[in-house]
Amino acid sequence: MGKNRTLWLLLAVVVLAVVPLLMGGEFGGADGAAAELIEAENPGFVPWANPLWEPPSGEIESLLFALQAAIGAFVIGYVVGRRHERSKTTQKPEGRAVSDAA
Repeated sequence: MGKNRTLWLLLAVVVLAVVPLLMGGEFGGADGAAAELIEAENPGFVPWANPLWEPPSGEIESLLFALQAAIGAFVIGYVVGRRHERSKTTQKPEGRAVSDAA
């Protein structure tokens, strides 16, 4: 990958990370938005299931979510790295001539 392309990709990542922060909107979760929509559409709705355990605070909930994301990223990185290395070792070397004069 060329140096120019790498710089453009890095710039795109930075823009994608910074622009949402500068927009000034409130970042609500999908769960809250779904609950509001259900309540607006069907005011008498009663949930048929309750969580088994609720974290004592929002910070612990965020910690558990981040931990889950980190474990998932580790697993995906491990699988991708393992498959990449396996494909490198199973490919035949190109351009090497085998000599009988050994």
